[in-house]
Amino acid sequence: MDQIRIEQLEVFAKHGAIPEENVLGQKFLVSAVLFTDTRKAGRNDQLDQTISYGRASKFMERYLREHTFQLIESAAEKLAEELLLMYPDSLKSVELEIRKPWAPIGLPLQYVSVRITRGWHQAYIALGSNIGDRLAYLTGAVEALGKLRECRVGRISGFIETPPYGVTDQADFLNGCMEIKTLYTPEELLDALHEIEAAAGRERIIHWGPRTLDLDVIFYDDLVYESERLSIPHTQMHKRDFVLKPLAEIAPYKRHPIFGETVAEMLDTV
Repeated sequence: MDQIRIEQLEVFAKHGAIPEENVLGQKFLVSAVLFTDTRKAGRNDQLDQTISYGRASKFMERYLREHTFQLIESAAEKLAEELLLMYPDSLKSVELEIRKPWAPIGLPLQYVSVRITRGWHQAYIALGSNIGDRLAYLTGAVEALGKLRECRVGRISGFIETPPYGVTDQADFLNGCMEIKTLYTPEELLDALHEIEAAAGRERIIHWGPRTLDLDVIFYDDLVYESERLSIPHTQMHKRDFVLKPLAEIAPYKRHPIFGETVAEMLDTV
């Protein structure tokens, strides 16, 4: 990925854990690497087809000057998020370093710093409902995700009616899949999905039982991830036609990072 680099932008701001730092302020040095595609701008020589380093620099200076954080970790996190939200279509990721040359630790040093890399991630979410107004629950979930600052809704499949899976003595489901871009980590995304489910009245009483709304992370980039709460890719997705059918509508060539098969190929063998 192409890079636009901004090195050691000087900012006078009021960040620090000591109260005097929040009043008197001090100098910070900010460096940013903006990962973006410069091909179109380079071929056409047009400023509006790239990320203006001047505009980005002025934004970073103003944001850090107008906000106060105790930790430069927080300053870096919030600034990176605001930059990504400022350019959601062109800025893929950002590497950000904030240096603090006058850190009050009582020892001689050049500076302390925090360096982070943050970016947009592509995730695929499966949706299901078999209680009440199923269509309203699914469309409501899509709308709720679209309202989150940290998410951008992409392609959405049609909804299909399918028989229940696991516990079969229950009503048929309405199922679909959607693509999102998100700034959330996998666990943060799971928390956001659980909040949307809870707002729809989801109760976790019977495993694979009836539910107003079920939201599952199927893919997250090409990540292979497992925790006590979450497995990515979803461990059962390759066995479920009610996931693969709608997913194949929007991402037929998305490849499973473990099995190596595309969604279309998995659907053919389910």
